[in-house]
Amino acid sequence: MDLETFLDEWRDSSPTVLVHTSGSTGKPKPMLAEKRRMEASARITCNFLGLKRGDTALLCLPLDYIAGKMMVVRALTCGLRLLTTEASGTPCWDAGRIDFAAMVPLQVWNLLHDTAGLERLRQIRHLIIGGGAIDEALQERLKDFPHNVWSTYGMTETLSHIALRRLNGPDASEYYTPFEGVTVSLNADGCLVIDAPAVHDGPLVTNDMASLSPRPSCRKGGVMFKILGRKDNVICSGGLKIQIEEVERLLRPHLSVPYLITRARDEKFGEVVVLLVEGGAVGGAIALDVCRRVLPKYWQPRHVLQVRQLPMTATGKPARAEAWRMAEALLSQPSR
Repeated sequence: MDLETFLDEWRDSSPTVLVHTSGSTGKPKPMLAEKRRMEASARITCNFLGLKRGDTALLCLPLDYIAGKMMVVRALTCGLRLLTTEASGTPCWDAGRIDFAAMVPLQVWNLLHDTAGLERLRQIRHLIIGGGAIDEALQERLKDFPHNVWSTYGMTETLSHIALRRLNGPDASEYYTPFEGVTVSLNADGCLVIDAPAVHDGPLVTNDMASLSPRPSCRKGGVMFKILGRKDNVICSGGLKIQIEEVERLLRPHLSVPYLITRARDEKFGEVVVLLVEGGAVGGAIALDVCRRVLPKYWQPRHVLQVRQLPMTATGKPARAEAWRMAEALLSQPSR
């Protein structure tokens, strides 16, 4: 979708616009988002960041998904000056002050490794990063940035993010601070429950397992939250619960080949850990050796499977459901 098409859709008489979920746990699904709630979300973000009319916002995300659409809505709703550039892996724009920009981790990583891109990136007053995990290496590269760098928490159902956490400076934290009017809690499974009436009708139960912490500066008993991993990304193996994201986090500093952790059914253990790795047998052997060195015994993969390409969503996230199906299919082949 191009900008003109979205603006026509935004300005028509319909109270809703069509958006699609990212597809990180299955196929992307269409949903209708209310324009009034998108406007409310835009105001909340701009108020939190202190953005004012006339500030410059950079659009470098595709308009097929909520993150790109919301950048346009924020500009329209709050009077920001919108600067557009191609939604590529390495966005490029004229040097100069940008007050607000949203990017995915891949874009940030690419710009960090480009001299001109790095300089432009460091000039952004508020950079928010979402749509994927921010690993330790990326966060380390951002910690000395002179302006505000944020990680976002949200989803299509909340019309982009409902909380931010600082990645740099003295206020850097592992915990997300919910926006004004947003409250969070945990259900019996330890999953985050979001109550954000301005952007979503009724409480939203997520699959994100989280921990809560009191907000030191909040007199009303507000809390911050830290994401531990997804409930549906827990492998139950021999009575042990193994968090997929935690296994991947431990491997990340030691593996240079592209990889994903997934699961497979097993008669003895119920489920077992499976490592999918791009490349040939040599890469698989190296990966297996790394797993044996850095992972606890019961977290080590029972199977290491070489694949031509890891399954990813259109927004660059691991396609977890497809990874599971891929592992099951490969392990069911007669040669195995």
